[in-house]
Amino acid sequence: MAAAGGLCGLVTALESYRGRDRAVRALCYGCQLAGGALGGRQSPAAGLSGSLLAVSAQLSHCRTVLRLFDDLAMLSYSRGYGLGPEDEDVVVRGLSVLCNVADQLYYPCEHVAWAADAGIVPASSSKWWEASTRLWGLSLLLGVLRTSSPQDRKKMKAQVKSEVLSIVSNMADLANAIHWLPPGFLWAGQFPPWKHLLSRDGSFRP
Repeated sequence: MAAAGGLCGLVTALESYRGRDRAVRALCYGCQLAGGALGGRQSPAAGLSGSLLAVSAQLSHCRTVLRLFDDLAMLSYSRGYGLGPEDEDVVVRGLSVLCNVADQLYYPCEHVAWAADAGIVPASSSKWWEASTRLWGLSLLLGVLRTSSPQDRKKMKAQVKSEVLSIVSNMADLANAIHWLPPGFLWAGQFPPWKHLLSRDGSFRP
């Protein structure tokens, strides 16, 4: 019965877009880490290591393509939030609005970069990838500041684990986003290839 219940729960999760995205993301990370661990310092990766990294790259690309349809969902979320509820701290509201703006602008930049790489539009993808990465990093930084705000510290008394995990996740994503920026900025370009856990595959979601 427990196994059947677990299977039903998995099927239910995979039937939703968000649930499927989380599953693909987890599998992508798992393949990336396993491939990197098996390959060690070998470059280019070969054998099982190379296969796992190739699977990870394809899953990352899959998520990029699926995000072509996220603009309207993000717009709906942003419009619903507006300037934030009046009973919320003004700093938290301001950070949330800026975060929503960064998220909204991220999508079209990534779409153009993807289209340029695919040869759909005659443009250089590098500047669009850079723009989307900067917006991704900005959104993550705003998310960390929002979660760490005094208003949210009160909430953390009731949900410490959730908020701490959110901060850790955003900081890890921010470190990866900085890696993808042009060399010369902090640690940009310094991560080993297999440690690019998210590739240019932003993780923030409304």
